[in-house]
Amino acid sequence: MRSFEKISFDQFKKDISANSELYEEYKLPERKTRASAGYDFFAIKEIILLPGEIKKIPTGVKARFPEDEFLMLVVRSSMGFKHNVRMCNQVGIIDSDFYNSPGNEGHMWVALQNQGDMIVKIRKGEAFCQGIFQKYYTCGEEVETKREGWSWDGATQKIKK
Repeated sequence: MRSFEKISFDQFKKDISANSELYEEYKLPERKTRASAGYDFFAIKEIILLPGEIKKIPTGVKARFPEDEFLMLVVRSSMGFKHNVRMCNQVGIIDSDFYNSPGNEGHMWVALQNQGDMIVKIRKGEAFCQGIFQKYYTCGEEVETKREGWSWDGATQKIKK
């Protein structure tokens, strides 16, 4: 089962703000239409990108999904087309075992760069990137999880310590 969740308020305080109202009001990713492939991620706060500027944007979101899938994060096409804004890594790949990672709870961030010549303003609550779940295939090799004392339990589809 796939789901998006808010990070805990403690993690939110570390990464974003101690404002509990802001924590309660931000939205989890959602699809706009029945045929939408991607889930829109919304800005928690207003974002101003000056020409040439790079900003690391917190989403406040973590994702749970099956082990044989990944979550691909990409900038919304309108951001690139209209404003020449790009993700610094072009495509973000989130693995299933990133969920509830020690130290950050699997909090996903997006680094945006304004490659245009105009200031870009992303309003609070505006969609700025999207996530698309994808299946992937392996060659059948066995790979052990190596996450500092954590391991993947395929039977329960959970990370355990």
